[in-house]
Amino acid sequence: MSISLNKRHHSYQVDVSRFLALCSRNYFNILRWLPVSCQQGESWQVEGDFGCLEVKLLENTQYTQLIEISRIIETSQLIDTPKVVVRVYHDAKLAEVLTSRQIYRLRAVYDYPNIRMHHRDEKYQVNAFLEELLIIDNHVRVICQSEF
Repeated sequence: MSISLNKRHHSYQVDVSRFLALCSRNYFNILRWLPVSCQQGESWQVEGDFGCLEVKLLENTQYTQLIEISRIIETSQLIDTPKVVVRVYHDAKLAEVLTSRQIYRLRAVYDYPNIRMHHRDEKYQVNAFLEELLIIDNHVRVICQSEF
């Protein structure tokens, strides 16, 4: 009887269905307060009982929009304001984080360990963070729509 000491290296498998479901939920959360007729360069605030988001429309094309979302944190000198850049795909009904404050280009999968200590599923984690960021209330209102 011999016991194999070889450990099998299992590579990380992306759960595409789970990721697309998350991006779909984020799309519908954003759609609740995304103005129908906003123009590139406009910015506004989305206010709810549990917080306020600052939103800027960076790019506006026929089927997609690029928006920057940041969460206003009161009395926070020690914590950076959470900020993400999100591509909103209206044809696919998905919203995906392209960059976050510290990550400028998200990979689908990261080797682990890595120098920046990103999780293997960092892209999923950042999009899950967006879902949490968007939860400010069930009844949101858009205020202060203006150009920057």
